Amino acid sequence: MNAGHIAMIYKKRWSIELLFKQLKQNFPLKYFLDDNENAIKIQILCTLIVKLFLTVIRKKIKRKWSLSNLASFCRLHLFNYIHVMKLLENPEEDWLKEINPSLQIKFSSA
Repeated sequence: MNAGHIAMIYKKRWSIELLFKQLKQNFPLKYFLDDNENAIKIQILCTLIVKLFLTVIRKKIKRKWSLSNLASFCRLHLFNYIHVMKLLENPEEDWLKEINPSLQIKFSSA
């Protein structure tokens, strides 16, 4: 193996380590819902799907959010009936509209 090939393998390994670090920090799997292998695989796959979903959201919105803040925000507002993408783009303005609908006139004319 040449040095370039080893560097490429190490770079890929490092990106996997960063993925696991993000998963541990933002989606702690402190306990599993069941003790059989299939249930554990399903829970881990669900966590990876959520991580992918949040990564897609981060790339689509213009405002920069850290993954941990975005995960916390989505966790808090999971069952709220809101337009998530609009709220993530401009949280201050959109949240005021949700709290007080009479303010919509002010923001729409500005």
